[in-house]
Amino acid sequence: MSSLTVALAIVGGLVLAAVVGYNAWMSRRNAPRQPELGEDGEVLGTVPAPLSRDEDPVLHASEEPGGAADRHEPLFDPALPAPSALPIPTADRRGGLDPLIDVIAPITLDSRVSGDAALASMPATRRAGSKPVAIEGLNELTREWEPAAPGQRYGAFQAGVQLANRTGALNEIEYSEFVVKAQAFADAVNGAPEFPEMLDEVARARELDQFASEHDAQLGFVLRALHAAWSPGYVQQNAARLGFVAGIIPGRMVLPASELGLPPILGLAFDTQAALADDPAQSAIRELTLSLDVPQVDRGERPFQRMRETAATLAKEMDGVVTDSDGQLLREETMDAIGADLEQLYDTLDSRELSAGSPLARRLFS
Repeated sequence: MSSLTVALAIVGGLVLAAVVGYNAWMSRRNAPRQPELGEDGEVLGTVPAPLSRDEDPVLHASEEPGGAADRHEPLFDPALPAPSALPIPTADRRGGLDPLIDVIAPITLDSRVSGDAALASMPATRRAGSKPVAIEGLNELTREWEPAAPGQRYGAFQAGVQLANRTGALNEIEYSEFVVKAQAFADAVNGAPEFPEMLDEVARARELDQFASEHDAQLGFVLRALHAAWSPGYVQQNAARLGFVAGIIPGRMVLPASELGLPPILGLAFDTQAALADDPAQSAIRELTLSLDVPQVDRGERPFQRMRETAATLAKEMDGVVTDSDGQLLREETMDAIGADLEQLYDTLDSRELSAGSPLARRLFS
């Protein structure tokens, strides 16, 4: 074999080795980033157990035309709508029902009714169409309105239906369904209900729904990978370091509120299929969504500030960028404008006794 042949064989071998090495390097470079492991092979910073369903509400609106999706645009426009002329009822608030957002029908009784009898007489379903229905009793001992409870006695009842929620305003059909349910309960406990005028309440519902539509907000930031994709474990590890815990749905995490039982402050979501893959470590995630349901979270939790800080930290640690849903970078001045809008929104909700995170706001914006 000539020296030329040997030289060509050596050069060919070196080229082949270089190609194989380059392909291996590129494959490793483009592989999804994996979480850090401890000496025992376990993932560092384990994700806590999921919250219960009550603590992990759905943040996304219906996609039906004319439904809730029409009212959930993020506040990227610095000009908020002018406050509505929605009147605030002056009636005293009683129990869970509130004249600000409920139709309330008093039910007078011929005689005292036990809690057990009241529970047995409750309607099978507590909804009129898409609106929640509630029945409360005036406890004979505490003189407070409460849901009927066994062993208690009640001197009066009140039935209520919510005027509006994110599905829209109470309509005539829903009001009629509420009347049927409340009347059946009243008949069962020997009571006489007094229903407000339907047309007046439906008009009030539309006015409340208009106010809610103009002052609803659900914000979403998208975190996109700049170079290498992320594995589900890598995302979960970095989010857990910031206080996020696993949600009910695979691919979803939440930042819990400071008070147990309240809606989470923030939500974080990525591809569900990636989380459910046979080998999640090989799933490639290139973007995740950070979300804030503004009316559901108390202003004192500093939700938007924490959303900004979380997005910035994750982007830095995971080599990503923060954008809106259209892929446009969200710069500091844009964030500042959104924050100013939110402060104005919070003030407006406070002035209408519908402060963000309050029980009334959580019911209305649900």
